[in-house]
Amino acid sequence: MNGFRKCLFATILAIGMPATQASASTFDGAWNVRIASSSRTCGNGSTVAIGINNGQIASSSVAVTASGRVADAGSINVTLSTGIKRAVGFGRLSGTSGSGTWRGAMCTGTWTAERM
Repeated sequence: MNGFRKCLFATILAIGMPATQASASTFDGAWNVRIASSSRTCGNGSTVAIGINNGQIASSSVAVTASGRVADAGSINVTLSTGIKRAVGFGRLSGTSGSGTWRGAMCTGTWTAERM
C-alpha cells in the first residue's frame, strides 16, 4: 500500500504542475538581438539573430554561437561566443521584445531583442 500511495502522489504532482517547456515555448521563434557596449573601446555594438525552440536558445548565424535558456516567466540567460571571445547575458523577454545586460572579459553593455 505504501508504494501505491507514493505512485499516486507522484501522479497527482505531475498532473497538477504545468510543464516548464510548455510555458517557455511562448518565446519560440527567430529573434533579432541588438548589442550595445558601455565603452567605445569595446566596439559600437552589433546585431545577432538567435532562435528559440522549446525554451532553448541556439544560433541562427554561423559567425556566432549562442546557447542558453528562456524560463517560464521570460527570464533569459544566454552565452554568445565567436572565436575566443565570449559574453554572458541576462534579462527578460516579454511578448515580442526583451532587454537586459551582458558582460564579457573586459567589456559590459546592454541588449535589446525583437521577435522577427
